[in-house]
Formats: sequence, structure tokens, C-alpha cells
Amino acid sequence: MTPQDIIKLLERSPFIPFRLHLTNGQMFDVGHPDFVTVFRSRLEIAIPSPEDSKIMDRAEHIALLHIARVEELPVAAGPTAAERPGGA
Repeated sequence: MTPQDIIKLLERSPFIPFRLHLTNGQMFDVGHPDFVTVFRSRLEIAIPSPEDSKIMDRAEHIALLHIARVEELPVAAGPTAAERPGGA
């Protein structure tokens, strides 16, 4: 995986959350593009606190060569027309 591959994932509009599967079996979810910093040979991923998703708990450093695959995660659907106030 190249830095450009990761940048393409982060710049999609609308953004689609994704999961990184590493060669050692670890997985990291990326729920927002601002949580990732892309370097030439690695990523730095900010991991949100379990108590408050606006506060970062720690950072993980991941070598790009250890990313085995990327999996898109389901996007939380917004309310349907019937569920919106006013019904439309």
C-alpha cells in the first residue's frame, strides 16, 4: 500500500470509514479522515477515547508495508424521509 492509496481513501467525498487489516492480524478502524496522518512509509492513527470520541486516547504507528488489506465499514444511515421531522 502506498501513501497515495491511503490519501485516496481519506479524501473520498463523502468519506467512507474503513478498517485496516495488518499482516500480524491487528485491525484498526478509521472513522474520520482527521484521525490519520500519512507519512512516506507509515501512518499515525489517533485512537479516540472510549469515554469521549472527541478526545484522543493514544496514537498507533503503522508501517504501510504491514497493511494487508482495507475493508470499507458500513456508514450509519441518516433518517429516512418518514423518520425526519415533518415526514419529508
